[in-house]
Amino acid sequence: MRSSTLDIQTADGVADAYLTRPDGDRHPGVLFIMDAYGLRPRIEEMADRIAQHGYVVLAPNVFYRAGRAPVVPFPDMTREEARGDFFNAVRPLMNELTPERMAGDGAAYLDELAKVADEPVAIVGYCMGARLGLRIAAAHPERVAALAGFHGGGLVTDDSESPHRSVAALRADVYLGHADQDPSNSAEQISALDAALDDAGVARRTEIYAGARHGYTMADTPVYDEEACERHFAALFDLLDRKLGG
Repeated sequence: MRSSTLDIQTADGVADAYLTRPDGDRHPGVLFIMDAYGLRPRIEEMADRIAQHGYVVLAPNVFYRAGRAPVVPFPDMTREEARGDFFNAVRPLMNELTPERMAGDGAAYLDELAKVADEPVAIVGYCMGARLGLRIAAAHPERVAALAGFHGGGLVTDDSESPHRSVAALRADVYLGHADQDPSNSAEQISALDAALDDAGVARRTEIYAGARHGYTMADTPVYDEEACERHFAALFDLLDRKLGG
């Protein structure tokens, strides 16, 4: 295993990122899109585990326009007030990640990954990263063979640019692992996303993780669910091995 931090030149600046990969020759690539808590040790741990399975994994700091990671210090998870203050600080950064910006950033991330990994690649995203990963995959369909999203939120909205309205552009096989206790992703929203994917003819598998809360893969948060997290890795590796053959 080899891991390093690097800088990625984008149209709007420089994004810091974590890169991890197996030893040896080139391997298939995975673009890892973080959750709102940012690029941090837990993200690196998860990326390393994917790399150990035979993939080159690039995890960029998608909030780079506001600075290098940690852009907003990780909150004291024992204090509800601290968690609230964190999201008050980070929400404007999330709102800045428009479809146009994600298309441009995604091209830069994919170009960087292509330097050391084979294409087409997979994208995996968590929480807001599921939404951003969908944006990138829809903007660059010929470069993305697989898309996985876990405990995603904001995938279906009333906005004309809602992520679910762009799924017709996808060429990737899609896996979605939804938390069933997630106020940001209701059963109605899940059904609407499934319907949009089916109408577009996108190969997809949707699963509801019973008892899991939003953020269930993140071991540094109170909502972590070990059983659901292990289930997510099994589903992710099944998708990656089937589509990329790492």
